[in-house]
Amino acid sequence: MKIHHIAIWTNDLERLRGFYITYFGSSCNTKYRNESKMFESYFLSFGEGTQIEIMQKSGIPHNANDPVLQAIGLSHIAIEVGSRQKVDELTERLRYDGHIIVSEPRQSGDGYFESCILDPDGNKLEILSV
Repeated sequence: MKIHHIAIWTNDLERLRGFYITYFGSSCNTKYRNESKMFESYFLSFGEGTQIEIMQKSGIPHNANDPVLQAIGLSHIAIEVGSRQKVDELTERLRYDGHIIVSEPRQSGDGYFESCILDPDGNKLEILSV
């Protein structure tokens, strides 16, 4: 078994799509539309493995959780970028472009080199090297 995809609601499908393409080099399928449900989505691929589905539909409420504080439920998505240098470079690029850095690049106790940022919708992303 494997996890096929993780789905994220957004109010701005194109902005979130652009973020993952620009910073993480994801590829994207053609937009899926279901006119009767007023639903649209894209699947984002990162080479091989789990995909992220980004979805938009009117009437979906904003998430009331604080994106920086811990809460029960999904905590973050980790994206492996290949090296410590790439973690550092991407973190600095995101900072320069005005994105929120939750934690600076560091060696974690479980063996990863990682930083944590927020995507445009406030979802926590770990950028890591194994």
